[in-house]
Amino acid sequence: MQHDIHYQNHNLPQLSQQQGLVLPTPSMQNQIHELAKTLPPPRKQNTACDACRSRKVKCNRLPGHDKCQHCLSKNYPCTHFVQQATSEKKRSNTVTRRPRNLSTASSTSSNNPSPPSTVKYASPIPETPSSPHSIPTQQHLPLMVRYGFCPPLTLSTPTRDVLCFVFAPPDQPSPDTFVFPLGHVPSPYDAWGELASKLENEHFRAEFALDLVEVFFQIVHTRLPLLNPEQFRSRLQLQPSAIPNNVPPLHPALIATVLAWGTKFSEHPLLVADRRRPGGQSLLAKTLVDRARDLAEALKVHRVPSSDHVVISLLIEPLQNQNPEDPNGFHGFWLTSATRHLLDLGINHKSVMANIQDPENRGTMIFAWWMTCICDAYASAYYRRKPVLDDEDYDIDFYTVDPVHADMLDSSAPTPSPREQLEFLGYYRAAHSLARTARHMSRQLWRPATDSDGISYDSLLTFANALTEWREEFLNLVGVPSNFEGEWDFVSAVSSCASDATYHVMWIILFNALDDFGIKELNASMNVHNLSDIDDARRKVADEALHGALRIAGLAGVLTSNGYLRLDPAVMLISCILAGTLLARLGRPEVTNCIAGLKQYSYAYEEAGDQANEMNRVFNRVRSGEQELNHMSSIAPRVGSSSNSSPHSQHGHGMLVDEHGRSNGASSHHHFSTTAGSFSKPSIYGQ
Repeated sequence: MQHDIHYQNHNLPQLSQQQGLVLPTPSMQNQIHELAKTLPPPRKQNTACDACRSRKVKCNRLPGHDKCQHCLSKNYPCTHFVQQATSEKKRSNTVTRRPRNLSTASSTSSNNPSPPSTVKYASPIPETPSSPHSIPTQQHLPLMVRYGFCPPLTLSTPTRDVLCFVFAPPDQPSPDTFVFPLGHVPSPYDAWGELASKLENEHFRAEFALDLVEVFFQIVHTRLPLLNPEQFRSRLQLQPSAIPNNVPPLHPALIATVLAWGTKFSEHPLLVADRRRPGGQSLLAKTLVDRARDLAEALKVHRVPSSDHVVISLLIEPLQNQNPEDPNGFHGFWLTSATRHLLDLGINHKSVMANIQDPENRGTMIFAWWMTCICDAYASAYYRRKPVLDDEDYDIDFYTVDPVHADMLDSSAPTPSPREQLEFLGYYRAAHSLARTARHMSRQLWRPATDSDGISYDSLLTFANALTEWREEFLNLVGVPSNFEGEWDFVSAVSSCASDATYHVMWIILFNALDDFGIKELNASMNVHNLSDIDDARRKVADEALHGALRIAGLAGVLTSNGYLRLDPAVMLISCILAGTLLARLGRPEVTNCIAGLKQYSYAYEEAGDQANEMNRVFNRVRSGEQELNHMSSIAPRVGSSSNSSPHSQHGHGMLVDEHGRSNGASSHHHFSTTAGSFSKPSIYGQ
């Protein structure tokens, strides 16, 4: 044997030379050996926690931490039940396994085949509350491990099974203790209030889901018309007897997202009972938001391009926490996913869009494209990031047409949909024009060079002129009219106020950028010959920003007095935050309108209440003498002066709000009342 080994080793170099290989020399082997000492240890097998295992991602646990990074961010219990079960099974098999006779193994296996394994959905509703072994163990598992993957939810999963997942008991007990009536039977649902135990009943789950769907279409769909209500209802398929054989069920993540939206605004008795906790927010609503997002991730909505995944992504993004400081908000993640899907599908090409045969699908994709395009531009300005899309990335012009005059419409035709109403109002043409300006601002303002050097005077003039031109061309068409004639409905009121506020908030964004970065020429201590022109440009931005903030505060006061911000899917939220923050930094008492609006927003968006409290703290600090401005502090007296000297008083674009929250028009062109009679309040449960 030793001779054979020596013979083989002796011939290795010769074989290597014939094959073109070079074997390492002893010195090279030593270097490789030393290098190997510095490499990380080999990957451990079967050590992922249950949550990461279900998501099929790397389980990253830092030294000294009991939980992995995913479980820490999600506040999940970092359990290893699957790993423990596998280890126990291996140990059990090792003890009980007998030596296998290789000559008879095949015949034994063929004569006594093992029965096929049958996999069923794990029931999310415990059969008995007192089950001593299964229930305590399952309560420590994340929901997606406990209920969603036995087998996994797929695109063909019936809606009834999707509801079992969506309305499964809460993952963790509530920190708030409810006082239950006498005779209350303890239930896994008690964290969601005294009526939540009704979710154990399949019929109640179906009825509750239908209620949430109707709330979505009456409140959210009017602002985000991405779905066909009749088609959605017909495919919901909650009754087994009414399920057609040839109609596929709805996408599970779409169902979960629509239901999560419904819980934000529904006044169902179950949700009313759940909100009887400090802060007044529904824990059930928060849970459904997380489950909708988790289900979308599990079904790879963010990875696979399809029209359904575009719609789901666009509906999930504004559903989430809107605070940029919240790590679970995923700001821009789902919007970016929708953008990438649309580009992969070729929707940015007019030729591709025109070849979509189904009119409904084509209309949805056109609307989804413009919503994505506009939101990407606005979000880049709001959250200080580079936009994903550029002007050259698309050639679609379906919606960039002149608005249709009312006299051209057929009075006998059925009432147009919310999507068509927005088209008739010329909303897309105006919004797209402002989005292009916002996109150009973001590409220049949110750069490291601008952060370090400042904003050039030429760029400042370009942005100011572009915003002024937009106001002259579009604001009177899509903004709040000079007066309210007749009864305004929810869609008309919020759409006009949102368009109006989106324009004015651009001046606030420009002001904030000037305050943070300054003017490039002044920062460099250059010998500037046009110093007076630079000061005039800064004052113009300061005046426009102040009166934009006052305008938004006035609009927020009107909407708050009518209860509309309670029903708004975050369309006016960022405008209220930026306007109120500027007013607070200037010590203006009109900030109370924005604070009141954010507190009304907190009914559906919990973080808005925290932002209102922080805004109030900033206001109080400024009133006590603290300085909140940086580069723009030299013109602070001008900013904080009376609004009567503003150019807005001549053009009718200003809005003054007194200390008591009543709005007063800066001119006769824009005077309107804050009484409840200005708008007609929408009904959640009726048309």
